[in-house]
Amino acid sequence: MKTLCIVMLLCGIVSSAMAQEYATNRLLVKMKSAEQTMSMSAKSKAVLCSAMPAVQTLNTKYKCVAVQDITVGKTKQDKPRTYVLTFTALGNIENAIQAYKQTGFFEWVEPDYKGEATGKRVKKKDISTGVTPNDAQFGRQWSLLNNGTMSLTPSKAGADVKMTDAWSITQGDSSVIVAILDTGCDYLNSEFNGRTWYNKNEIPGNGKDDDNNGFVDDFYGWNFAYSTNEVLDDYGHGTNVASIIGMNGNNAIGLAGVDWRCKLMNLKVLNNQSTGFYSWWASAIAYAVDNGANVINMSLGGTSASSALQDAITEAGKNNVTVVVSMGNDNTSKPSYPAACTGSFSVGCSSPNDTRTSAFPWNSAKGSNYGSHISVIAPGNYIYGLNSKNRADYTSYWSGTSQAAPHVSGLCALLLAQDKTRTPAQLRSIIEQTADDRVGTTTEDTPGFDIYYGYGRINAYRALLLGATDVHTDILNQPVLPYPNPTIDIVNGTTIHNATLQLYSTHGGLLQTLHNSAGNMYTLDIAQYPNGVYLLQITENGVNHIYKIVKE
Repeated sequence: MKTLCIVMLLCGIVSSAMAQEYATNRLLVKMKSAEQTMSMSAKSKAVLCSAMPAVQTLNTKYKCVAVQDITVGKTKQDKPRTYVLTFTALGNIENAIQAYKQTGFFEWVEPDYKGEATGKRVKKKDISTGVTPNDAQFGRQWSLLNNGTMSLTPSKAGADVKMTDAWSITQGDSSVIVAILDTGCDYLNSEFNGRTWYNKNEIPGNGKDDDNNGFVDDFYGWNFAYSTNEVLDDYGHGTNVASIIGMNGNNAIGLAGVDWRCKLMNLKVLNNQSTGFYSWWASAIAYAVDNGANVINMSLGGTSASSALQDAITEAGKNNVTVVVSMGNDNTSKPSYPAACTGSFSVGCSSPNDTRTSAFPWNSAKGSNYGSHISVIAPGNYIYGLNSKNRADYTSYWSGTSQAAPHVSGLCALLLAQDKTRTPAQLRSIIEQTADDRVGTTTEDTPGFDIYYGYGRINAYRALLLGATDVHTDILNQPVLPYPNPTIDIVNGTTIHNATLQLYSTHGGLLQTLHNSAGNMYTLDIAQYPNGVYLLQITENGVNHIYKIVKE
């Protein structure tokens, strides 16, 4: 008989080539000291520098006409400031960068790089429909419940995030705020009724900056692409992304979002061509953090590393804000930013048959990026959502890592609905360690972490099931193989006495429970179960230790 024996024992740099497009009239800079500041004169509209004559000389030489503070964090006075400098005579940008660096006042100076959304709309087609929940078109949403009948591409029943089971645990909480940095959102669609975040400290339409945050009439957020308060979508990408995260569910119309109650903060950082500059993105991260966002979704990317983006994401993490980013769509290990920034929760894309998407319908040469910075994958191919151009249309879909990331952002919001004190590291740990491993091709989806699937395809039900209990965060990252292949020693630092062991399937179903075994030896009989991945929960003194088990 094959058994599993478990023994408990005592125990960001700028690219020199600058190949990516950038703004020819702007620089991003960070001061070395909090005492060094720049500002605009209210009277003369000139750029003022505090005790930095060398910088003032360069500002005059290159005709610096505007400075914008994009420092992240509600308390900025004690931090070195990050600025966007705008010029009318910058000339050779590499020479200007070197000139500013040589003053000795800056931690870094870099171009304002340009990036784009990481998802594309595809030709409309139909698939079979279903009725769970009661949203009329829910049957199109294979990513939430996959019955294997998706007709546009190979499909496998169960290759989904187990959303209908997850909703039995929670549907969200209105106190959780998800900021969506994208092309804007058609927040007037009835599917977003009651879901749109608004700035309670701003009086709409009075032409004043009531809360003194630097943005006039930013009642529904801010348009960083065009410097206005209008955040309606002029491209469509952001509306699709927002609908995946949080359109209303179980309301008998349309489709259902992952989270049915969180508030959606819409920040427009991509223009009507779905492109945008890093300065817009970093500014929006600062806005989201300063205005209470708990999660930030960034379904976008560029090819150049950026200190501005890295600093913004680092500060977001320090403020307990989780930043979820799409991996990019070039079917390569070449990093996309901010997905490759330290602290990003980076998400790849899966298809309806649970494989990494290696060919998108809009371009067969394009696929989900991969690399050591990936965390998990989530469904992102053939994802139906709201249409910003036609509110009655539920027949269009998008494909890309842009559509994968919002599944994770929505799941983060649900986990915060359970416990709003959870940190970005805790959210990431729960989602990674409950992901379904070894669901894809054997050459890519190997046991444990791999560069193609990360820790696996997300499983919302298991994440929320795990999130409903007090969980020990030191979770084993590599799979455990059953005896005799071989016996595994699991070292937790303390002797475990009178523990309860529970074995779960990948769908979250309880298979077996052991109580109060003699001594510190526990034996689970797994002969009756097929080869595959299981989740072992060991409970002692109210604390759960979670392990992935691989039977081969």
